[in-house]
Parts: sequence; structure tokens; C-alpha cells
Amino acid sequence: MKNILILADGPIAKHFIEWLSRKRVAENKYTVVSYTPNTLPEKMGPHITHYEVDPTSYAKMQHILQSTRFAVIFVIMEDMEDAEYSLKNIHMYDENVRVVFVNVWDNDEIGRDRQNVIVVDTDELMAAHLYDHLPNVPVIAQNVGLGKGEIMEVHVPFGSTYAFRHVGSILQRKWKIAAIYRDEKQILPTNATMIRPNDTLLVMGKPLVLDGVYKTINKRIGLFPEPFGQDLYLLIDFRYDKENALIYLKESLYLLEKLEDKSLHIRILYPNDFELIDTLKSYQADNVTLSVCYDDEDIKSLVEFDIQEYDIGLVLNSIESFEAEDLKSTLYDLRKVVYLFGDKLLYNVKECIILMDDNEKMESISSTAFDITESLNLNLTIADFDPEGEFESRKIVVEHYETLSHIFNMEVNIVQKIANPVREIAVMQDILQIAPFEKDLRHENILKYFSTKVKDFLLTTRRHPKLLVPFALAEL
Repeated sequence: MKNILILADGPIAKHFIEWLSRKRVAENKYTVVSYTPNTLPEKMGPHITHYEVDPTSYAKMQHILQSTRFAVIFVIMEDMEDAEYSLKNIHMYDENVRVVFVNVWDNDEIGRDRQNVIVVDTDELMAAHLYDHLPNVPVIAQNVGLGKGEIMEVHVPFGSTYAFRHVGSILQRKWKIAAIYRDEKQILPTNATMIRPNDTLLVMGKPLVLDGVYKTINKRIGLFPEPFGQDLYLLIDFRYDKENALIYLKESLYLLEKLEDKSLHIRILYPNDFELIDTLKSYQADNVTLSVCYDDEDIKSLVEFDIQEYDIGLVLNSIESFEAEDLKSTLYDLRKVVYLFGDKLLYNVKECIILMDDNEKMESISSTAFDITESLNLNLTIADFDPEGEFESRKIVVEHYETLSHIFNMEVNIVQKIANPVREIAVMQDILQIAPFEKDLRHENILKYFSTKVKDFLLTTRRHPKLLVPFALAEL
């Protein structure tokens, strides 16, 4: 049992005692000392004892302090002189007792020259609380953990890059979404939990990291490839890409120009043409860097190091280099967006196409699809090609994309057709195909002749460029 002493006078003290009466802590017992009327609430709990005593009188206070050992003493008084005398009386009796002293007089010096005194400035508290209600200001836990911003509350606005995303599809390094608050209910999220507009996220991590997370959540689309990472990474493997290396670089630079405040990091693997390397190096700039790897011992670790070091969100490479060195598995595990070059160049692309697939995957990649479509100023088409004509099962996904089109103020073309998706996409011109980044994608796949699933034929042709987007991981 902890004994608490409260020297009370004024409305703040009255409200505090009312709180104690309503929110009882079984392990605490309270002694209230006051000498003015209207300080006490009409009803007080049985765990609160009141003495009508003048706290500025040392003799009277000494009697109370001798009768009980108090763990903490609160001084909540209206008159500054009375409060100072009361604090002096407490320290004349015991300098080591912990005191919480409420400063309501805008006095920066009062109480601060004494040991074991915590000064609570009401004006500062009110200003801080009002500041927390401003737009574009994160709310951080003041008295939890370190109190330095490692616990933050973030509201998800409409149009946020995090809205309509699954938690598992968001890279959370050095930070974590600990809880989601929605409709006055707490949700402990799994990887498959979808974040919705007007949700409040409770996030934990390093304060500097959380500052960046806050800015990302509160910005609408136009930040691609965030939230998967910040910058672009062009991987050129001379075993497969030497002939098209310059074309791939120019396509990457074109994409870089379309995106906002990004950098391009180029990594050359298996170099065997120094003249070509010099040509590629000539394109270096403030936001374009090039590195050459002359050691082929552990390419996978090198690529992973680059991605972490440069905060890469989008990796650009050919299908052949994507399949080599187990790079596909590495990028899948790191939850990175992947751009695969095609025979058709990105400059000539006029439309982004998403072939309808599993409902949850389609929802998970939707924000990224709208983001890249807007960044490149392209049209977006959702193509529901089904040989059996079973469109009703995907009605929810169609409604999801239509909702996003209104939120982002972007047009989306919904096409439903009884057709084989493999044949339909084969005859399309000037498109960028957007698809979920599946773990079991295969370059050579016998199923491409029989299956209508996107993943079974996605890598079997180089005709169109492709954008692979990580989706929510199912909970294990």
C-alpha cells in the first residue's frame, strides 16, 4: 500500500481528486489536506481521507508527516506564496521525499532549486496538448518508455500510401506497427491486417526512423517506390545484360526523372568489357552512382548489402539476372518492388495493366499500382479475363479499385472478358504489366501452356516490361 499526500487548493486540485475518486488504484491510499471551501468534490471514495488543515503551518504539517510515511506528495495550490511555504515545510521535515509541484504561475524558477521535486508546468502541458492537435504533427508518448519519440501515434489520412495496404507488405526495419485503432477498438495487427483510411497506428522504433515513417504515412501517392524503400537500384549482369546495358541504363534514368527526389544506384556484376563500363560511368551524376563488383564469390550478400545500405525500394534488372544467383528469393524476402525490362521500352508504354488474380493480392498491390501509374502519367486498366466468365467472385476487388480511383481522383478502366489471359496479354501493345511478387515465379514453366494463373506465365516472355509488387504475407 502506497500513501499519497495531496496539498490541495483550487479547481485543478478538485479535478485531480475527482479523477482519483473515479479511477481507483487499489494499491494507493490518499490523504488530502485543504483549508479552503469548494476544493473537494461532492463525493470522495473511501480510499481518500481529508484533513482541514492550513498546509503553510509547519507545526500542523509536521503532525501529519509524522503520522504517516508518504511515498509522494502533490502540491496543487492556487496561491504561489502558499505553495512555496508548503514546499518549504515539507523539505524542513524531509528533504528526500518525492514531491510533484504544480506550477500555474508561469514562473520558470519556482521549485526548481530543490531536490526530489518534479515541477509540472500547466501552461507548457496545455500548449503541448494543443500542439498535438495540429495537422501534420505526430503525437508521441511523453511519459512512456524513454519519452523521446520512440512510441508514436499516427493518423492515416485518405490518399495515404499506407491506406488499403496490408501490414505484411510494408517493410518495417527498425520500427514496428504495434497496434491499430479503428472505430474506437484496438486491433493487434497480423501480416494480413489491412490498414484503412482514418485508422490510427501505434508505431514503435527509433525516433529518427519514426519521423520518416510519419512523413511517408501522411503523404499521398507520388512517393513511389515508398514504403518499400527510398531509391532505385539497377543491376546489370554482364553475363546476360551486356548487349542491352546502355538501354537498361537509359530506361532507368527515364524512370528516375519521373520520380520525385530519388537516386539511382547502379551495380555491375561479372564485368568483362571495360570500354562499356567507362561508357556507363559517364552517366554518373549527383543522384546517379555506379559501382563495379570484381569478386564473384558472394553476389547475393553483396546485393543484399547494397539494398540495405542505400535504402533501395525498386530493383531494376532483366529476367535472366533476376533468375540468377538466387536473386529472386533474396528480393522476395526483402520485400522489394522489382522492375523487369522487356523488349518494349518504358518510354513507349502508354498503359499499366493488372491481370485479375487472387482477391487479397490484388488489394495489396493497389496503392503501388495507382502510385506508379500517376508517376508515369499512364492509364490504368484492371483486366478480368476468365475463360469461364466467373466475374462475380472478383466483384469485391473491382469495387476496391473503383473506390481508390475516386479517392486518388484517377481514372481506372475495368475490363471483363471471357478469354484466356495468356493470349489476351500476348497481343497487347505498349503496356507495363503490374503483378504480385510471388515466391514461386519460374522462367521456364510447363504450366504456361495450360494455366490461366498470372504467376505461371509471368516470366515466360520478355515482350512487355513488368513491375512485381510485394503483397501481404499470410500469417504463419
